[in-house]
Amino acid sequence: MKICIVGDGIMGGGIVQVVTQSGYEVLWKGFNEETLGRALERLDKNLLRLLDKEVIDKAEKNAISKRVTSTLNYEDCKDCDIVIEAINEDMAMKKEVLKTMDKICKSETILATNTSSLSITELASATNRPSKVIGMHFFNPVHAMKLVEVIKGQLTDEEVHNTIYSFAKKIGKVPTTINEAPGFVVNRLLIPLVNEGIAVFAEGVASRDEIDAAMKLGAGHPMGPLALGDLIGLDVCLAIMEILHSEFGDDKYRPHPLLRKMVRANLLGRKTKEGFYKY
Repeated sequence: MKICIVGDGIMGGGIVQVVTQSGYEVLWKGFNEETLGRALERLDKNLLRLLDKEVIDKAEKNAISKRVTSTLNYEDCKDCDIVIEAINEDMAMKKEVLKTMDKICKSETILATNTSSLSITELASATNRPSKVIGMHFFNPVHAMKLVEVIKGQLTDEEVHNTIYSFAKKIGKVPTTINEAPGFVVNRLLIPLVNEGIAVFAEGVASRDEIDAAMKLGAGHPMGPLALGDLIGLDVCLAIMEILHSEFGDDKYRPHPLLRKMVRANLLGRKTKEGFYKY
């Protein structure tokens, strides 16, 4: 089985790593030479780290690296069996990628999208194969997070779901089946928690550190909501809150003004070296 992964950001690179470590051949479609070059360097560093920790040996590292073929040309993806799109969380951009892959790939190819909140049904409408479009939501960092939400759109074929569910298991993940709904399961529950943490901070109820410590010690969370928002990316949190607010029409999903302000200031968290914390 040949897998094509579109997207050379952190998520795309993480998916490439777990898929190749599981023994699959991967064709990695990058955005441009610069971004793809950086992504390949990151992948090599990650594999070297595994080598240093003796998780893999030198022969395994070399074998994994050889299973990755990089390209900037969509045409090279035509023979792939599964495409996993992992670009920015933008409906128009994702539709364009899926539309392009629909035209290029063989009729049996499954088109999976690594979206954290966008409608699978709407994304599938950009193609002539909506029954073969499905969501495959990985979590960051991909190599460490076991869960993959497998999201069925309104027209997703059950056989397509079963194939992707089985594939997720084969790459060492624990899949959960989701019937499409805004935010799916994890982000519908998690992102409003981050938003409410921001509200508590903005109201001066407690300090940043106290809020995060309270949720770690009082609720057993591995990190507090403000640190979590920084890890996810405050721009991503805002986008998901806006989708929830728009889809449900319920003000309990209204993004907090401080969240909007921080995104406008490009204080996005770890990715920009500053959010609620400095990195």
